[in-house]
Amino acid sequence: MSSRFPYTRILLKLSGESFAKRGEGGIDPDLVLKVAEQIRICARQGINVAVVIGGGNILRGGTAAEAGMDRATADYMGMLGTVINALALQDACEKIGLITRVQSAIEMKAVAEGYIRRKAMRHLEKNRIVIFAGGTGNPYFTTDTTAALRATEVSCQVILKATKVDGVYDSDPFKNPDAKRFKKISFFESLQKQLKVMDATALALCMENNIPIIVFDIFKEGNLERLINGADIGTLISSNPGVEYE
Repeated sequence: MSSRFPYTRILLKLSGESFAKRGEGGIDPDLVLKVAEQIRICARQGINVAVVIGGGNILRGGTAAEAGMDRATADYMGMLGTVINALALQDACEKIGLITRVQSAIEMKAVAEGYIRRKAMRHLEKNRIVIFAGGTGNPYFTTDTTAALRATEVSCQVILKATKVDGVYDSDPFKNPDAKRFKKISFFESLQKQLKVMDATALALCMENNIPIIVFDIFKEGNLERLINGADIGTLISSNPGVEYE
């Protein structure tokens, strides 16, 4: 493992959209397999991998609530969407020889283990891929917050937030061609500038527990492999003060 990537236990935060073609919903098995293949590269380098997946390709609780659905009901439906995605990733991972466990915060014994912190840590110690599903098990919390919470609980050293852009920008790069990408930025400045990298609860939890976040583009093939091999990609968000632009 590269000295420029000193982490031996990571939490990979995937959006549900990483399982679907751009602008579409549902699950594309080929895209899921590509993610699984990048996870395998991490595992083969001795990195413990935990994963939290969103459910936006199936249903976004916040969006459904805005359309008139009861917010708690919509959030529970979104949590079930994350379980569907977790099972899809488990299937893809096991097809390429990885041993995985899905742990759900919402009890569903027929398809997943219940979330138990000590059990999850034991799986990671055995180099099994642990996929956390069902969010926190509570409405009104995002999967970003789930990622920060689980990373803290199971002693992950970094959160790798996989997105559709190659880092954090000072404005929306899809709307502003002059948007500048941050190479490094602090938690405090991310909150102050309201960059919406992750929700405020997740950022505050990472800041309090000193868990850095690296935001990178998962849609660019091989990017996760380049990252763990020390490539200088994405944006690092950490406790260190100061802003550095690309």
